[in-house]
Amino acid sequence: MRTALLLFSAICLTTISSVRAAAPDTIFTRANADYAAGKYRNAIKEYESLVKTGEWNPSLFYNLGNAYFRVDDLGRAILNYERALALDPHQPEARANLQLVRDRARALELAPGWVEQHLDFLTRDQYAWLAMIAFWGAIAIVAGLFFSSRRPVVWMFAAVSLGVIAAGAAAAVYELETGAAGRDLAIVTGKEVQARVATAESAGAVLALPPGSEVKILSTRGDWTYATLPNDMEGWIPAQSAERVRL
Repeated sequence: MRTALLLFSAICLTTISSVRAAAPDTIFTRANADYAAGKYRNAIKEYESLVKTGEWNPSLFYNLGNAYFRVDDLGRAILNYERALALDPHQPEARANLQLVRDRARALELAPGWVEQHLDFLTRDQYAWLAMIAFWGAIAIVAGLFFSSRRPVVWMFAAVSLGVIAAGAAAAVYELETGAAGRDLAIVTGKEVQARVATAESAGAVLALPPGSEVKILSTRGDWTYATLPNDMEGWIPAQSAERVRL
């Protein structure tokens, strides 16, 4: 009897786990069907429900961006294309749609840093892996040379080269993390947003920010966010008017 109960419990747990695992796929499929049927707002609700559960992948954000574009919410369309590209920088459809919607919204962009301009062929995570592999490779060679009676020049050169690669990759990670496309990148999703010199609607305007414009969040004070703006100046914007690309 005890064995039968244990077996029954195991089957129930397996079934529940399978249902839970299948649920996100079911919601995603239903959202895609709603999108195909022209029910864009229903599709948005379903895609957003997956975002809230942490079921993130490039296809989810790409489809969500398309749905927002269909309801003319250009700011959130750009936000989700950016999120898709943050997960997969080499997604050509998302990049093409992002540029298309940016042009239509006349969205402003932050000036990219040197690393973002010239070293964007690897992602931040890939640079981190490169730094780690090169670092431990250099450590292994140095340890081998330390315990060896002979120290061939070629191995010493290899250790130095790996050390330089590790340092360069680590510097790239830092720049990508703190640069214009780093963790503080946010997209303006509100309409008629004005960056101001102080935390008040009556304060002087610094720059008008069309939906989809990029800002870099520096700090938050109450209902206001202080940010770097696309004109290389800084100003205050309503906190609810922009969303970070990285969740």
